[in-house]
Amino acid sequence: MTSPVKFARQLRQKQTKEEIIFWDEVRNRRFRGLKFRRQVPVDNYVVDFLCESERLIVEIDGADHLDRVDYDIARTDTLIAHGYRVIRFTNEDVSDDVSGVLDQILRFIGSE
Repeated sequence: MTSPVKFARQLRQKQTKEEIIFWDEVRNRRFRGLKFRRQVPVDNYVVDFLCESERLIVEIDGADHLDRVDYDIARTDTLIAHGYRVIRFTNEDVSDDVSGVLDQILRFIGSE
């Protein structure tokens, strides 16, 4: 079994088109000065994007997640138990309207 750290490195090398689009918007504190990291191990999972200062995880889900609903629920529950808030978007959300995704993240952050 691959360790979460090794798996995270592999995922950073083969990001989806949508992950690249999102990363381009948030890397280097481009989005509201918030520091995001990509493909970060948390517990036994690797999350797509993590903003530690906001305790926020952003997941960008492809079509394969439609077949893994129970897995995603359990995963989200574990991440919440670690003190994170999780927000999910589809690949289509990001590719069609990344600005709208960023607006939703701002509203989500402000909804504490």
